[in-house]
Amino acid sequence: MSSNIIKRMNAKTTKTIPILLAVFFLAVLTLSLLFGNKVNAYFRTWVSGRNKAVIDYIRAPQDHSDWELEALSRCSDAPFVLPTHGFIGYLFNDSFTPLKLHTGLDIFGGKQVGQTPVYAPYDGFLTRELDWKSSLILRIPQDPLDPDQQVWVYMTHLADPEGNSLIEAAFPPGTQEAAVKQGDLLGYQGNYSGYPGSPTGIHLHISIVRDDGEGKYLNELHIENTMDPSPYFGMPLNAASALKSSPVCLPLQ
Repeated sequence: MSSNIIKRMNAKTTKTIPILLAVFFLAVLTLSLLFGNKVNAYFRTWVSGRNKAVIDYIRAPQDHSDWELEALSRCSDAPFVLPTHGFIGYLFNDSFTPLKLHTGLDIFGGKQVGQTPVYAPYDGFLTRELDWKSSLILRIPQDPLDPDQQVWVYMTHLADPEGNSLIEAAFPPGTQEAAVKQGDLLGYQGNYSGYPGSPTGIHLHISIVRDDGEGKYLNELHIENTMDPSPYFGMPLNAASALKSSPVCLPLQ
């Protein structure tokens, strides 16, 4: 009797294995179709060396000063100036969190909290919402690359680890539509993550955000609501096609 049981179990196993394999490959195919771009981006960010470069720079910025770009510098006839001094560590379309694409640029200044100035990259009208400790958003009524549309520039991490703001006093919480010119001082690089006592590396995050069509900005946490910053700064800044080396003023790829 035990022999018959074993035979039936073996037969059942033989039938089950192909089904399990089919389910597995179907799941892999489905995940690839749904998240393939994000998985590839995550793999690329860690394996290409960009993540290692950011860690190396944070640990010893003095050893990598050749990676840094000057604040207010401009590539050729690009409309935006670089809003702060430092190393552009993470690019648009990078991924250092699984299944999440980076919506802008992270520029690491290599100094302590509150020491690296942040400037307006372009003329516009600045808003700081009442609950924003470290963030600003700049409305540009006419996109310099497409004057028929409005665009927004979001900047954040301008606070210390506890959320003490490093934004200029001229822009208190609740500021709406304050006119600023390209190069105006807005604040200083910080490392506030949104969670007191859990800081990020000291840097500026900047992203170019789409308008919702009714004069309001979209949620910049979703990459489909943001724009490739490459043409605005005149350098390859889309991780999907950018060079592995530190970004510099080069013809767009």
